[in-house]
Amino acid sequence: MRSDLTVERTRYWLRMEKLLEDSLIKVTAVSSRLTNASIRDMIEALIMGEPLILAEVGLDMKRFPTAGHLVSWAKLSPRTIQSGAKSPAGGRTGKGNLYLKGVLGQAAAVASRTDSFLGERYRRIVKRRGKLKALVAVARSILVIIWHLLADPATRYFDLGADYHANRVDKDKKIRTHVRQLEALGLTVTLTSVA
Repeated sequence: MRSDLTVERTRYWLRMEKLLEDSLIKVTAVSSRLTNASIRDMIEALIMGEPLILAEVGLDMKRFPTAGHLVSWAKLSPRTIQSGAKSPAGGRTGKGNLYLKGVLGQAAAVASRTDSFLGERYRRIVKRRGKLKALVAVARSILVIIWHLLADPATRYFDLGADYHANRVDKDKKIRTHVRQLEALGLTVTLTSVA
């Protein structure tokens, strides 16, 4: 009996992984197992929101020449804060598609709890900008990913990983910047490497 349950459970997860890969979502790039709670939550949010996203955006991406056009249409573009005179147009820019923004917000909230590129993006932005702006930034990133997947059917989603930004740090440049800042404060800096 127990072995039958294990076989059925394995079959279920393999079927789920195959279904997701057919939908251009490669979850095993983020996690070795689909049974992780954060991955299950992310999948659930994507599956629940997918019909609404497709209904609001459509499958034909010719309406949006670039991902920026789609993001702008959804009103998820970063805003420009202007301290000078008001623009002469004077009209409201609108709130965008509220249904689409709601689903993307839910997906962003779920993605923020994962150990993935989007989760790390949220954690990096929330330190500087706050929770709401970080969620909007992740929602925008999700919409850009959606545009790329719909614009080119051959494209597959590949998560860059939570350590993407940490691996791209140029150590020499960071050292030069810190030395220059300390010297600007009037300090003499001598660097010695730790064994």
